[in-house]
Amino acid sequence: MKPRFLVIEGLIGVGKTTLCKILQEAWDARLVLEPWAENPFLASFYEDPTRFAFPAQMFYLASRYRQQQNIRQTDLFQGTVVADYLFEKDRIFAEQTLAGDELELYDQFAGLLGENLPSPDLVIFLDAPTDTILSRIATRAISAEQKIQPEYLDALRDRYYRLWKGYTAAPVKVLHTTDIDYVNDPEAREDIVGMVQRWLDGHDLGPPASASTEWEGQPSLFGTRSD
Repeated sequence: MKPRFLVIEGLIGVGKTTLCKILQEAWDARLVLEPWAENPFLASFYEDPTRFAFPAQMFYLASRYRQQQNIRQTDLFQGTVVADYLFEKDRIFAEQTLAGDELELYDQFAGLLGENLPSPDLVIFLDAPTDTILSRIATRAISAEQKIQPEYLDALRDRYYRLWKGYTAAPVKVLHTTDIDYVNDPEAREDIVGMVQRWLDGHDLGPPASASTEWEGQPSLFGTRSD
């Protein structure tokens, strides 16, 4: 496989890290996972977002920047990299949780850190209904996540689709994971790996029947992508 930089994005609990690990194993790729568990402010943020949003966001910004720099410094072309986040997603969460002087200060730091970072060859956005995501969050039983409200997820999804509408650094594919069991079904897992490989190679041969990559297929709330 020719070396590539692939990003798998999506809301919390949608299955992006699981897919990243499947692709890592299939391709012997380098795996880059966002350091959400290392954030010392995360649990406090879910309890009191107004008070802890800024330190939580700045921790993520600094951590993601270090990881992205490491991708570049270790020479991306020595092997395929699969990451479970896009650096630009940091601004989505900042926009959701910060305002006023805090958002302005965040933007100053983000603007400086975002220069000269590696761009992916392909971004895949995993999506699922909010009720499905909340069910998965409940199943994995991470205490800090149990405070997440459906309105928070809906607003984040809206911001993601607005990002994709104007994103030009790499192709973006949308993949719905509701009926794709790449965790327990070996055949589905093989199909997903093959489909992603074709996308990376520049071929658009179509997804499995249970997936959609057409922007026109998204809920009207999110609009369609302008080429």
